[in-house]
Amino acid sequence: MYTIADLYDLSHTMASDYLKDFTYPWEALKGISAMIISLGQTLSLDEYDQPAPNVWVHKTAVVAPTAFLGAPCIIGAETEVRHCAFVRGSALVGEGCVVGNSVELKNVILFDKVQVPHYNYVGDSILGYRSHMGAGSLTSNVKSDKTLVVVRMGDEAMETGLKKMGAMLGDNVEVGCNSVLNPGTVVGRGSNIYPLSCVRGVVPANSIYKTGGVIVAKK
Repeated sequence: MYTIADLYDLSHTMASDYLKDFTYPWEALKGISAMIISLGQTLSLDEYDQPAPNVWVHKTAVVAPTAFLGAPCIIGAETEVRHCAFVRGSALVGEGCVVGNSVELKNVILFDKVQVPHYNYVGDSILGYRSHMGAGSLTSNVKSDKTLVVVRMGDEAMETGLKKMGAMLGDNVEVGCNSVLNPGTVVGRGSNIYPLSCVRGVVPANSIYKTGGVIVAKK
């Protein structure tokens, strides 16, 4: 329930061909930067501006003058990057997305229609189609003891081999305000996270993650 096929409709990202080469989404994290540079070089200059080396912004995107776009990155069509957003680099932002005020992105793939609109940190993560992170919700991408991240589901543990891994959010996931998604979090398609949650491990598809870590199936 945590493979790329389980989590994502690949028709909603420019990274589709790249992601098809992997089974688990975290396997794709190491190559995001090189993928963006390769993909950017294929983009039409009739459709994309290039304000800096290895930075491509669709002509229909709206980028606030106070936003920072670090290389490499791609900003898709009709996406809005709001004031004081900090795109550190290695960020593929899809079509119709919202990257809000004081949001920081680093080594991420945002599928089309993703919203990270207020005070979010998203690092070493992949956010699926129409996923939404409420105000102040964060991905934590490094364990406090600096050991390698493990994805846990019940008694099962899958080694990622990664020191840095944030969250893998499936399509249509809703994350409540001020929640923390701990390293190695995977949230299945269509699931909801209650506000103020501290999430670990795998949340199955079409579930509700409630206060205290209680998980129930949607009815």
